Amino acid sequence: MSVGTSGAQKAPRARDVRGTPTSRRGELTTEREADPALEAEAEAKGDSEAGIDPEAKAESDAEVDPGAGIDLGAGIDHGAKTDPEPKADAEPQADLGAGVDPEVPPEPKGDPEAGIDPGAELGIDPDDLPDGLVVADEHGRVVCFNAAAARITAVPASEALGRRLESALPLEDLEGRRWWQLTEPYGGLAIRNGQPERNLLLPGGREVLVSARYVRTNPAGPVRRVVVSLRDTEARRRTERSHAELIATVAHELRSPLTSVKGFTATLLAKWERFTDDQKKLMLETVDADANRVTRLIAELLDISRIDSGRLEVRRQPVDIGAAVGRHIQAYVASGQSADRFLLRIEQPLPALWADPDKIDQVLSNLLENAVRHGEGTVTIDVAPSASPRERGDDESTASTATVASAANAATSVTVSDEGTGIPEESMNRVFTRFWRGSKRGGTGLGLYIVKGIVEAHGGTITVGRAPGGGAEFRFTLPVGTPAYLL
Repeated sequence: MSVGTSGAQKAPRARDVRGTPTSRRGELTTEREADPALEAEAEAKGDSEAGIDPEAKAESDAEVDPGAGIDLGAGIDHGAKTDPEPKADAEPQADLGAGVDPEVPPEPKGDPEAGIDPGAELGIDPDDLPDGLVVADEHGRVVCFNAAAARITAVPASEALGRRLESALPLEDLEGRRWWQLTEPYGGLAIRNGQPERNLLLPGGREVLVSARYVRTNPAGPVRRVVVSLRDTEARRRTERSHAELIATVAHELRSPLTSVKGFTATLLAKWERFTDDQKKLMLETVDADANRVTRLIAELLDISRIDSGRLEVRRQPVDIGAAVGRHIQAYVASGQSADRFLLRIEQPLPALWADPDKIDQVLSNLLENAVRHGEGTVTIDVAPSASPRERGDDESTASTATVASAANAATSVTVSDEGTGIPEESMNRVFTRFWRGSKRGGTGLGLYIVKGIVEAHGGTITVGRAPGGGAEFRFTLPVGTPAYLL
């Protein structure tokens, strides 16, 4: 008995049959005159070309949407043994293999095991910012409070998030007025776009640098975000304090010699005839010495400026470091120092040193002056060949055996030591800073800072320690610095 509609009224089948004149991709085949064998062959061929797994296709074809309104018994005679046709889906399904090249691998979606999202690789975590960042939404509640802000304000981020901006970040100006009430970021004129950086106070009187930005969706619209930047003022205060110390030191060092110069010149001009030639000569020599002191101070200030800005120029020439030390010793002996106080030891052979002779003289002058002025006993100067500072930490087996390479890696070290009380251990890390003074015997406290800058400009290193005799020991090492055209 036949159930449902006749075979001529079957529901149209949504199949992509390639190679048959009665079917095309995306169209419904309704003609019954096609040869079943040819149709099956063409259908199998089309599925193979489209990259559809036959087993997956069979499972897909076996699924029937019960709400599709298709009579499952249409055209089937239960008394006759016929080959059942595949069941039609409720809707024409897209070809699973359409537009997919089986030889082209899919694009990577990220490594799920590593937890890396390619779209977030260029993102910035607020906690990675060096300055404090606080963001409030259109309702004035904090939605971002990064780690730097928590460190500067001493308020945990968990306590600040969700609170009102003026409560999470209570700021006052230097006159004690509440800053948020003065600025009114969510009110006032719509043309405002933020607040410039200024010094404000946190609870407890801690000073911070604060700037704000008002974010609007349109120029005249309401404020949607308030972005606040916080910066600690400690670094700026250290810089300002350093500048103040520099000004005070320069003023003091300039005032003393200029007072002497002014006094002697005024006296000579007013009472020239009353002084003997020896008295006039003594006054003029004092004026000359004080003028040299002023000139030296100005030169030190210029050197500090060049060192801090990285513009210290080094004009390399062949330098005989042993002869340079000898000249300085002779100058001290000529000025009244005993020749027995100095001991110069030179280890030969020394590599040919290329350096700035004026700068090297400045380094030797500062180190010997410190040893003579602040030290006691014999001042010992050792000059010896040494390994380059770049090669000192390397394994000797990896060093180049070539003659040119060996010459390029050579260096010269100079050690200046005395037999005084030395430098306390707690002060050794501050020796090469500006304005450090080991004693109250005068000086600007700038000499060793300049020495370190000059040595490093030559590519060398300088260290301080305790001498075998108990005094201070300064040792600097300079690479030979041979010009490239001579290698």
